[in-house]
Amino acid sequence: MAFAGNLLWFVFGGGIIAWLLWFLAGVLFAITIVGIPFAKAAFRISVFAAFPFGRELIDGRLIGNKRIAGTGLINFLWCILAGVWLAILHALAGLFCCITIIGIPFGLAHFKLAQVSFAPLGKTIVSTDLAKAAKARDANAQLDKSLS
Repeated sequence: MAFAGNLLWFVFGGGIIAWLLWFLAGVLFAITIVGIPFAKAAFRISVFAAFPFGRELIDGRLIGNKRIAGTGLINFLWCILAGVWLAILHALAGLFCCITIIGIPFGLAHFKLAQVSFAPLGKTIVSTDLAKAAKARDANAQLDKSLS
């Protein structure tokens, strides 16, 4: 089902345009030395924007990745300079897609992109099943910690 959704999204739902725009943004960021962390995030989002069904972007710490120092500061800068505006644009595109019944899955994909556009650094692309398992494990760990 995810393959069919990704194929329809890529061809008809704006996936090719979202992928291309995010990829070009990554190239522009990579040209500058200061923008290299942003470029890595934009390239990651471009892959996710091309094929969002059956995948999620989650915090890398949930699956054992170490957080790079300064990620919070860079996410803050991203949020102020671009994240808010990109999230608003993806949310609006999602609302427009949800006007029709057939566009609802595409709207949900835009909502996922809005969420990751807000603060993408430190995120990792994983399957939906792995994301659910990682979130459940983290929730259980937090519950155990609060109960002890």
